[in-house]
Amino acid sequence: MTWTESHSASFTARHEASDTDAAAKVLDRLERFRAHLDGRFERTPGEVEVVIHGQPFLLALAHPWLPVARMVAAPASRRYFAGWFSSGEIHVLEPAALQRRASGLPESRRALELAPLHEYMHLVIGDNNAGLPPPFTPRSFSRYLHWTWLCEGAATYFSGQSRLLRPAIVRRLREGTAPTLPPAARDAQLLGGAVFDLLEESAGVGACVRLASSLPAGGPTRAIEQAFARPLPAVARDWRDYLDGLTAL
Repeated sequence: MTWTESHSASFTARHEASDTDAAAKVLDRLERFRAHLDGRFERTPGEVEVVIHGQPFLLALAHPWLPVARMVAAPASRRYFAGWFSSGEIHVLEPAALQRRASGLPESRRALELAPLHEYMHLVIGDNNAGLPPPFTPRSFSRYLHWTWLCEGAATYFSGQSRLLRPAIVRRLREGTAPTLPPAARDAQLLGGAVFDLLEESAGVGACVRLASSLPAGGPTRAIEQAFARPLPAVARDWRDYLDGLTAL
């Protein structure tokens, strides 16, 4: 296997030589995504390395936690664990490998195409929230676990994946117990984005940016109540109605 590099203004990709064209498309999409976020968030990191893996087992070797994370997550969300992030770096599967992970539904394929944006969004969240990874330390990882619904929800929402995950959300609602607000860690990948979708409907994209950019001292409950300007039980009722509405579409 021969590795090479491709470059854009804000990103450097490391990839197999045979994936040069695919890497160029990934970098172009990331550049456009960063430009879109730049007008919304105070900090959008540049000089990011993008490691593009041709096979899932190579991604798992680079980040051995991934198979474990998939097993812990709700079954409907496991295929969407397709990358990871660290300081100044994201790891993703190359586009053809992402397509092979998809179900037979076009929404699944389109959602997985957005996986590099999902991982880059994690860097944006970390840059705008002191204490959240990256970098990963025992303290920052503990905070990540406490705020997984926000970290994964914001990454899913801003990358454009959340509304493409409706079939997976419907499966989750039919197969598991009733979800809680904020979503548990096993549901964060699927249901965290629905929190941001509902917030956009009620208060606009700016409210979603503010929610993704600050961690109130009162914890997740305070964050949700502050974002929606309502008590948590009222938001929870609307959120469950929103999820129930997805199953009716």
